[in-house]
Amino acid sequence: MNSSLSDLEQAFQAKIDAEQKIEPKDWMPAKYRSNLVRQVSQHAHSEVIGMQPEGNWITRAPSLRRKAVLLAKVQDEAGHGLYLYSATETLGTSRAKLIEALQTGKAKYASIFNYPTQTWGDIGAIGWLVDGAAICNQVSLQRTSYGPYARSMIRICKEESFHQRQGYQIMIELAKGTPAQKAMAQDSLNRFYWPSLMMFGPHDSDSAHSAQSMKWKIKRETNDDLRQKFIDQTVPQIEYLGLEHPDKDLKWNEERGHYDSGEIDWDEFTSVINGNGHCNRQRISHHVAAHEEGSWVREAQNAYNKKMKARRASAA
Repeated sequence: MNSSLSDLEQAFQAKIDAEQKIEPKDWMPAKYRSNLVRQVSQHAHSEVIGMQPEGNWITRAPSLRRKAVLLAKVQDEAGHGLYLYSATETLGTSRAKLIEALQTGKAKYASIFNYPTQTWGDIGAIGWLVDGAAICNQVSLQRTSYGPYARSMIRICKEESFHQRQGYQIMIELAKGTPAQKAMAQDSLNRFYWPSLMMFGPHDSDSAHSAQSMKWKIKRETNDDLRQKFIDQTVPQIEYLGLEHPDKDLKWNEERGHYDSGEIDWDEFTSVINGNGHCNRQRISHHVAAHEEGSWVREAQNAYNKKMKARRASAA
């Protein structure tokens, strides 16, 4: 063990190295706690904000069945946000503080959700590509070192798998349909492919948190490894659809056993992350409005809880 670390830090790292879970009441370094609060709350914010681009199409879905399936999916995303906010609260940060950080721009969420859903094909692309990218990342998070986060990911991954199949089915229907439907699928693929690659974050060499998160096993795979996995698995899916791959520089590398790909537009990524995407302001303003409109529900719940607490106290 490193002699510069305290006994508590050494015991903490030894527990992680032994693949044992860290639980809320366990001792943990302050930076481990803050790193987790940042990552898990960002994940929660992404799930909740991610309801908006798809919720926009619930009333316009092309059939009653599609409407019901999409409604179920959006409801799942709300549940994922709930699990993840609850997991973050076990680290000692209140949900009110987390939501305030989101609404004031102090906290980030996945940049992909700042792109508009212009056609029904976009709903297919989000389910297939965006949720597919999420699954790549979240499967490994079932083994993350923090117990509440790891356990919440088990159910989330099962539901995300359904979301991906739902999206890919839409893309199949469009790609095998009329020329206009196939063109819609191609357009959605072209617009959502690169932003989906950006979901994995910056290159590992440019990531401020990646190395430490890997040491603490908060993350189990690096940004670049996860992005490569996604690229490799997406190629045959695009081929099956009979669509053109958006990356014209894509090429199989026999020596690496992976596809080489073109470079992401990192200037666009930075711009969207910093609040300059197509829908950044719209997403946050909608969240603020919904939060304020629902204040009476929270107030009623708090009043009821206070009443029940007083009743139990008087009965005792």
